[in-house]
Amino acid sequence: MRSKVLFSGVATCLALAGCGKGAPTANPQRGGAHGPGGPQQLGGRGGGPAGSGGATSAGGTTGSGGASGVGGGSANGGTTGVGGGSANGGATGAGGTTTSPSTGGRTGSGGMTGSGGRTGSGGQTGTGGRTSLATGGAKGTGGTTSGSGGSSATGIDGGVTVNCAAEMPTNGEVHSGASVYGTINGLNYGIWTNGVGGTITVFPGVRAFAASWSESQNFLAHLGLDFRNNNAYTAYGTITANYSEKKSGTAGGFSMIGMYGWMHNPCIEWYINEDSWNGLYGRGTVTAVIDGETYYLSTATTTGTGGANACESGHTGSWTQLKSTRKTARQCGTVSVSEHFKAWEAQGWTLGSLKSVHINVEVGGGTGSIEFPVAEVTTTSQ
Repeated sequence: MRSKVLFSGVATCLALAGCGKGAPTANPQRGGAHGPGGPQQLGGRGGGPAGSGGATSAGGTTGSGGASGVGGGSANGGTTGVGGGSANGGATGAGGTTTSPSTGGRTGSGGMTGSGGRTGSGGQTGTGGRTSLATGGAKGTGGTTSGSGGSSATGIDGGVTVNCAAEMPTNGEVHSGASVYGTINGLNYGIWTNGVGGTITVFPGVRAFAASWSESQNFLAHLGLDFRNNNAYTAYGTITANYSEKKSGTAGGFSMIGMYGWMHNPCIEWYINEDSWNGLYGRGTVTAVIDGETYYLSTATTTGTGGANACESGHTGSWTQLKSTRKTARQCGTVSVSEHFKAWEAQGWTLGSLKSVHINVEVGGGTGSIEFPVAEVTTTSQ
C-alpha cells in the first residue's frame, strides 16, 4: 500500500451567549396592620403609617448575567428596585416588627445556553441579589449557572482551523492512469495501483483534490509533501495536516482515509487512519490520546509489490507497517502528524528518515469516489 496524503482546513465558529430574563414581579407584601406606633422607621422597624410592604419590590429581577440584586433593602414606600439595585421595602406596620420577609432578589434566569460557533461562556454566573440590608429581604440567588455556550457548528476541532463546510472548487485538472505523479500549489499529488487505475483531480490555486476508481484492486491517491533529503521527522519542525472529505460509492474489501507515507532505513510504511468505508480496524492494544481523541497504535511486518517501489534503493523482502487508528471516525479535522511519530517512538519502535507525508485514500476495489475540499500539509521548518 502506498501514497501519502495530508489533510488541512480551517474552520471558524462563533459562539452566541444568551442572557436570561429576570424573574417576574413579586406580589406586594404587606408590612403589617395599621399601628399607632412611633414614627416611620427605615429597614422595617418602628411604627408609623401603614406600609404596603414594598409595593412590587422587584428586588433583583432581571439578574442580567449575574448583576447583584440587593433585594429588599431599606425601604421607603415601595419604590421598585431595578436591575438588582436596592429595593425599598416599605414601612413596618403595627408593633414595629416585620411580619414577613420581602421577596428580596428573586432568582434570575442567568445566562442561557448559547448555540453555534466555537464554545462560548454563555451567560456569566449571576450572583443575583446580595443579602438585603434590611431584615425583611431574603438573600436573592440572582442568575443561575452560566450558559455553556454552543458546541462547534463547523469544524471538528473547535471550528478554528478547518472549514468543514467548504465546497469543492471547480475547473480542476484531471489526471488518470495506474501511476501518476506531479506537483501543484507546492504539494505533490499521485496515484498508485496494481489494477486498472483511476483518476485524480487537482485544482490550481486551491489545496484540494478528488479521486475516483472502478475495480482497481489496490488503489491509492494522495496530495501532500515528499522529502528528498534523508532527515528524521524532527528536522521538519511540527508537521500538521488539515482536511475535510466526502466519500461515496464502494471501496472493495478494505479502505483507509487519513494520513499516509514512507520512511527509509529502515523501510516503514505508516498510516494514520481517520475514516473508512468498511469501519476502522487494525487496532492494537496500545493507545495514545492525540488531538483530543484516542488512537490505537500497532506495528506489523508485511510484503507485497508496494515496498519494491517505495522502500530505499536496494531494499528487498518485507518491510514494517506502523499505524495509528482513530477510535471514532471523522471526516474533517486537524492531524498533528508529529505527535503520532512521537507516540510510536515512545513504544520503542524505530523510525527511519521521513520521505513523505500525504493526505491519502486507499481502497481494495469497488467503484467509488472521494472529494477533499480541504487538503493541506504544512511543516514549521524547511
